[in-house]
Amino acid sequence: MKGVLFDYGGVLAEEGFREGLYAIARKNGLDPEWLFLRASGAIYETGYITGRATEADYWETMRRETGICGTDEELTGEILPRFILRPVMIDAVRQLRRKRYIVAIASDQVDWLERLDERDHFYGEFDRVFNSYRLGKGKRDATFFDDVADALMLAPGELLFLDDNAEHVERAASKGLHAMVVRKAGDATEELMNLPERPGISL
Repeated sequence: MKGVLFDYGGVLAEEGFREGLYAIARKNGLDPEWLFLRASGAIYETGYITGRATEADYWETMRRETGICGTDEELTGEILPRFILRPVMIDAVRQLRRKRYIVAIASDQVDWLERLDERDHFYGEFDRVFNSYRLGKGKRDATFFDDVADALMLAPGELLFLDDNAEHVERAASKGLHAMVVRKAGDATEELMNLPERPGISL
């Protein structure tokens, strides 16, 4: 193993997208799980997740299709504060870097990730950030993992991928990555801490 890839929401941070949408659903008298699933579909269907649409396009689609109320700012304001970094995961990232592993974010996110970094300053903890919004490709496309491995100049089998989405984990594994589902913050930390120190490498 030479590198570790971390999903953002649900691994490095609490899952603000889901929790924020649950809050929006409750405010609008809607079923939270239904709204979350509709919103998850729409973020791909509109192209927002891959940088082909804007935040305004996304929320306009959501208001039209689900009947939710609120300005773009109000709706996004229910989501971003709920992305809370998990200190135990950031500590794990730092220890991996001290052991000379390449560490990167590999996330299906939009430009919100950059706004979250402006708030929390976590990009500097990583060697690379792979955000679907900037790549023009998300983890529903298994070639996402080929692209990340190529960019890091590593073989897929030299990478460990951590995600809270089992389907993403399956796609990563199908491409030859070691892949692990993370359900809560402590799920992966023991395994990460047990990785041996590596000789010096550089990108």
